[in-house]
Amino acid sequence: MRAVAIIGTVLLFCVQLSAQVVSSFRLQDIVSSPLPKSNSINDIVVTRDSIWVGMGKGLSLTTDKGKSWRHFSNTLTFDEKGSSALAVRENEIWVATAYTTKLDNASIPTGHGLHYTTDSGLTWQFISQPVDTGKVDTLIYGINKIPALAITVPQQNVTFDIALTSNAVWIASWGGMLRKSTNHGTSWQRVILPPDNLNRISPTETAKFQLSNVRKVFNGDTLTENLNHLVFAVYASNDSTIWVGTAGGINKSTDGGVSWRKFTHQNQTKPMSGNYIGGIREQRWKSKRIIWAVSNTAFDPDEQRGVSFSEDGGESWGTITFGDFMRDVAFKDSIVYIASDGGLYRTDDFGKTIIHAGTIYDPTTLQRFTENKINAVAVQGDTVWVGGSEGIAYTIDTPAEPFGKTWRIFRTYQPVENTAKTYSYPLPFSPDDETVRIHYSTQGKTAFVTIRIFDFAMQPVRTLIQNAQRSGSYEHDELWNGTDNANRRVANGVYFYRVEIEGNELQWGKIFVLQ
Repeated sequence: MRAVAIIGTVLLFCVQLSAQVVSSFRLQDIVSSPLPKSNSINDIVVTRDSIWVGMGKGLSLTTDKGKSWRHFSNTLTFDEKGSSALAVRENEIWVATAYTTKLDNASIPTGHGLHYTTDSGLTWQFISQPVDTGKVDTLIYGINKIPALAITVPQQNVTFDIALTSNAVWIASWGGMLRKSTNHGTSWQRVILPPDNLNRISPTETAKFQLSNVRKVFNGDTLTENLNHLVFAVYASNDSTIWVGTAGGINKSTDGGVSWRKFTHQNQTKPMSGNYIGGIREQRWKSKRIIWAVSNTAFDPDEQRGVSFSEDGGESWGTITFGDFMRDVAFKDSIVYIASDGGLYRTDDFGKTIIHAGTIYDPTTLQRFTENKINAVAVQGDTVWVGGSEGIAYTIDTPAEPFGKTWRIFRTYQPVENTAKTYSYPLPFSPDDETVRIHYSTQGKTAFVTIRIFDFAMQPVRTLIQNAQRSGSYEHDELWNGTDNANRRVANGVYFYRVEIEGNELQWGKIFVLQ
């Protein structure tokens, strides 16, 4: 579950003929790696002992709680394009991938396509991002004829969420709207949702509207822009009950996606906090089935960022509001974990009391997340997994080991192994937005380490650590926020750092500060 800004870019829209590539291999033949493929985590899905992770470089899997990883990037149908959505249902796995293209000096999110397997990853097929032909189609909706804007390009047509039922796959593709396939992507059906001015639609009721998420004039007719046709989230409670989140609210169908009821912040007495729905999940606890929505603000100043929950099928909502932008939710019995730009939160009483996880820090490797933003959260028994822009991590939540007390962090890096090398990243780095990491190894032994930073004239700027003991079992990152020993922000330019490892030769590296 991710979130993007509401985009008003004009899209050319539309039926798709799938290009498919079939590849097979043995899962055990994928080389195991001790490190994740990417530090950018978009999705986490737990199935028993398997942790499937959608990353900035595709799909990865761990079955031993992060001790080893299998990466699907650059194998068969996968390249290193980023994962934008991930869904698992028994042996069936679907992964959407995306990338950016440059258009008029702007970076445009672009849908690449969908990879799927029906045998737990042994064989895969690839489908190009679904697009249409023509400009405006007429869709038959019961007694109605609905003009529909054709989506003819993959730009702004990115699949951000996937839902799987026993007989269909559903994709929420933002500018590409909502689609489903009952033949594993050989063909796709556009699913008609209510326009902004209607709260219900049914094929047996007369209604005049268009399926369009931009304003467009075609043959003298004007297609209306509908925020409710910008689709970001889809969830299947069962084969009949489908929930869809858009930039205009939440839509619910109880007849497999034919008729729809729309819930918004404006059309209910007890509404969700906001209309911009970044994700939908279901908490199943005891006999309860509670729908949760990541409900951020759209355009109404009365809306608030938060998460919303309903115990009565959407008729009324409770809310937990934050100033943070919300991104994902996960559950362990009565406990709800909320991922946001402000970090990870926990509540076991529907928001009456809330615990913040605090800094994500690994005392074993001394790694930590320097950014608060968490994109994804998932639960595996008593283990709570999170992912953001700095890697993937987990904490335990039990009475004996309280939530957020101890973390295990997994990050990728370019190993220096047991050689006398060091490097810094990112290069250059901007202290306003990030910290720089100085990476080094103690060459397989526990030793005391000192790191000093100098300016271009070799004048001392900062002693980062001094005689700090570091284990030989791991490679290390030390963090610098771009300030000197007096806590003043340094100027732009080239800086040098020196790594002094007890009993070793000095190691030198460069840092480029650019604000």
